[in-house]
Parts: sequence; C-alpha cells; structure tokens
Amino acid sequence: MVKIKLGILISGNGSNMQAIANSCQNCGILADIATVAVVISNNPQAKGLQWAEKQGLATAVVDHKSFALATNPRLEFEQKLYQILQQYSVDLVCLAGFMRLLTPFFVNAWYDRLINIHPSLLPDFKGANAVSDAFLAKVKIVGCTTHFVREQMDSGPIILQQSLVVNEDDTLESLKTRILALEHQIYPQTIKIICNKILQN
Repeated sequence: MVKIKLGILISGNGSNMQAIANSCQNCGILADIATVAVVISNNPQAKGLQWAEKQGLATAVVDHKSFALATNPRLEFEQKLYQILQQYSVDLVCLAGFMRLLTPFFVNAWYDRLINIHPSLLPDFKGANAVSDAFLAKVKIVGCTTHFVREQMDSGPIILQQSLVVNEDDTLESLKTRILALEHQIYPQTIKIICNKILQN
C-alpha cells in the first residue's frame, strides 16, 4: 500500500513528533497509511533531533540564524526548508512545536498540505503562551486544536479539537502536561484524516 510521506518540523523536544513517529510504527494508527520521511529543525540543539536519529529517522537542520545576513533571511530560510522537503518527496508537512512564523511563500507552497497543533481551543488564546493565558483567564474548559496553516498565526480551518475540564487543583504545569497528552492523541488522528483525503484524490 502507498504510504503518505510526512515531513515534521520541530524546534525543541519534539514530543508531538515522537507521538506521530510512534503512531507510524507497528500497530499504531498511522502504520498502514503514513511514514516519517524526514524530521527538520531550525534549532541545531533540539533534543527531538537526537530522539529521531536514535529511531533511525532521516533528520536535517536548517538553522534560521545562519540566514541572518541574507538579502531576505526568512524567504531564503524557507526556500532551504522547501528544498529538503522536496528532496524527501514529502506529501504532508506537520508543524510540531516549530517556533517560526511562516511566510506566504511557504504556506502557499504547501497549501492544505501544511498542518499545525495548538494548545488551546482556537480561535481562543492564540500565540506562544496559550496555556498560561487560559490559566490566568481562569477558564473552565481548555484543550487543543489541529488546523491547516494559513498566513495569519494560529488561523486556518480547524481539523480536530479536544477539550478537557480544568480541575480545581490544576497548576499551570499540570495543565500543560494534561493538554500535551491530548495533543499526542489528536495529532496522529488528524494526520490519518488528511492522509485518507490525499489518497482518495
């Protein structure tokens, strides 16, 4: 059976990348439909790269800082990302804690083949501090969202959402941990939905 090739972009520990990769193995929900073609990080020190290498996954580093003196740093950085993804014949790009805002060039190049996960019930609490913002706002229901990436940050059509109730004894850290566990569940589910759509076309 033809498998969809995933390109996963990370900046740190890559725990969602690990959940995706594990779901592609053995009896995981993606085992029969997807494979991780390459893991790319903009951070040479990203711990997720070490994990991916130990699993025998192809990895690459495109350090955004190395483009600081370029004529158009963001564009040239993304052109290099695009080149590597093409080299590995990637079908679907998954952002997994990738801490870079992407330009229209990259978003349009992967239109409807570029997805992200965010630790809030979008459109609420966009941005990098979503969980702490929700915690400080004392909301009763939190969660996470997978969505197609568009030019505006944390926008784009929603694919899946999963919610949970904030417990009275939740701290910010316990809430982050609980939401992250939800992310690890719905990201592979999301990828399966998208892969099925790609294969049907």
